[in-house]
Amino acid sequence: MTPMKLETRHKIARFFQYFVLIVVGFVMIYPLLWMIGATFKSNAEIFTGIGFIPTNPTLDGYVAAVTQNYGGDINIWRAFLNTYSYVIPKVIFTVISSVIAAYGFSRFKFKGRDILFSIMISTLFLPQVVLNVPQYLMYNTFGWINSPLYLPLWVPTLFATETYFVYQLVQFMRSIPHDLDEAASIDGCGPVKILYKIICPMLSPSLVACGLFQFMWSCNDFMGPLLYVTTPTKYPMSIFVKLSMDGDAGFNWNRILALSLISIIPQLVVFFCAQDAFIDGLAAGSVKG
Repeated sequence: MTPMKLETRHKIARFFQYFVLIVVGFVMIYPLLWMIGATFKSNAEIFTGIGFIPTNPTLDGYVAAVTQNYGGDINIWRAFLNTYSYVIPKVIFTVISSVIAAYGFSRFKFKGRDILFSIMISTLFLPQVVLNVPQYLMYNTFGWINSPLYLPLWVPTLFATETYFVYQLVQFMRSIPHDLDEAASIDGCGPVKILYKIICPMLSPSLVACGLFQFMWSCNDFMGPLLYVTTPTKYPMSIFVKLSMDGDAGFNWNRILALSLISIIPQLVVFFCAQDAFIDGLAAGSVKG
């Protein structure tokens, strides 16, 4: 085969690769594009077709989303405040506790380490629905149900209960040479100093990935707040969106879609600002020790 024909085949193959990627990407992103366009449509226009460009754009959906109250005194701004009042500490404590647990499993040898690690990994196969009843009974005994500080939603993260993140960080730490620890020990660094001076700077991509995952999962969590929060004025955004649908007599879809879009904007902003570190963290976490 001549070099000219070989180059032509490569160009054709590359064209089809990009074509497939563009088509698949468009199919995946189209629902979001449609939702954005539907926020500017009237109820009648939303169900007339699948096009996302509105014929007669209107801002009524956004005006209603940011001005109307539902379930008493709660509005979108109060729901945002409620959400991030427990999401932010949950993310911080998840990252800190997961790093400490992963450091212990990956850098220290102690009796029963492999057994404990296996038990921890086995919890990944345990459905959350199985834990709902015992956790609710335990938190109710503690008096944490409907806590003004949302204690049931973030206190467990102090104890490295997010197994997936611990596992991901363990995989990354195993790829870091122990020679660095030994060199730091010779210079007088103890285990704690080695962790935050040597290990943590190298872990930064994985830490960002863990933080982003937890941030998005916590913002979208519906079952947790539904179980442990009983006062409507304390509801986070995930329940507020559902509450606004239940309390709407006319059910204006443009308002519901506008409310949903506004609720995910902070997550999109955080993700796009940290997407490079997020991707690096996922790649680093896939390294086998």
